[in-house]
Amino acid sequence: MTKNLLIVDDDLPFRERLSKSMEKKGFIVESYAKFSDSLKRLNDIKFDFAIVDMRLEDGSGLELIKEIQKISPNTRSLLLTGYGNIATAVAAIKSGAIDYLPKPAEIDQIYDALTNFKEILPPPPENPMTADRIRWEHIQRVFIQCNRNVSETARRLRMHRRTLQRILNKHAPRE
Repeated sequence: MTKNLLIVDDDLPFRERLSKSMEKKGFIVESYAKFSDSLKRLNDIKFDFAIVDMRLEDGSGLELIKEIQKISPNTRSLLLTGYGNIATAVAAIKSGAIDYLPKPAEIDQIYDALTNFKEILPPPPENPMTADRIRWEHIQRVFIQCNRNVSETARRLRMHRRTLQRILNKHAPRE
């Protein structure tokens, strides 16, 4: 797999340090300070990866990530920002970024975020428990936590005491 990397950040010392570090990790790096310059280059070459700062001299990193996704949907884009908050993270992901990191981010952290191809969620279990079984086990756990006190368990589960007694007298549902 090729490792063409686009870096767009208006902080020159950071951009140079990041470029050199990523070249050492095997990337072919092109870096730009401006939205407009990087957009021109995006029309000439498809990058495999992109690291984009949130605030650029002449535009928004979020808008650039949207453009990258339009031009090259397979590019794995990462947004960096010195203004980290949940709203920015959500906006980054909605724009097409694979991840979002607040500045200052460590080089290894950036590398791991770019190259982590694992699924965010684990695969579903082969033989998941049924909803009835999960409910029954939850009731049993609360019952034990309440020292097997039926009234207290019913209160915590917000159910009628007699309903709980009927459930507790039954055998566990099949898996």
